[in-house]
Amino acid sequence: MGSGKTHWGRRIGAKLNLPFHDLDSIIVEQEKRSVSEIFAEKGEEYFRYQEKETLEKISAEQESFILSCGGGTPCFFNNIEFMKKNGKVIWLNTSVDQLTQRLKREQASRPLISDVVTDEDLRRYVIRKLSERRMYYQQADVTVEEETTNLDELIRILLQNHESDRLKEEL
Repeated sequence: MGSGKTHWGRRIGAKLNLPFHDLDSIIVEQEKRSVSEIFAEKGEEYFRYQEKETLEKISAEQESFILSCGGGTPCFFNNIEFMKKNGKVIWLNTSVDQLTQRLKREQASRPLISDVVTDEDLRRYVIRKLSERRMYYQQADVTVEEETTNLDELIRILLQNHESDRLKEEL
């Protein structure tokens, strides 16, 4: 959450001329309500199941694409294994300070942190979530330090680590 997945995903998709999808946006469109509303009305477990189903559907329907998934997506229903089996997984490793700053600006629209009161509470939340999720994130095929990366570096990493030469041939 807040690591820059959507920002970088859009830019990579445009540069490589590949479809870009934001998993949360697709779910919002399907459900015809915001992530916050889904959490409030149906709960986190329902949302996480929708993530799994949507992830699998997109992967079955399209061969090459860029997907920004939610920060919790790899942590539920063996999604990390599915993601690795069906594509390349990049972890945008972002510092606690940077995540806290970004999330503070977006706090009201994020259901998992909308009720966090102080900046220090938000920082503690970020540290706790990173600690809980790190074992999933570390399974990524590639780890990128988000604050020091750029578009060309991300493209190079994708092409260098792509299992087939098909993407290279398309460029």
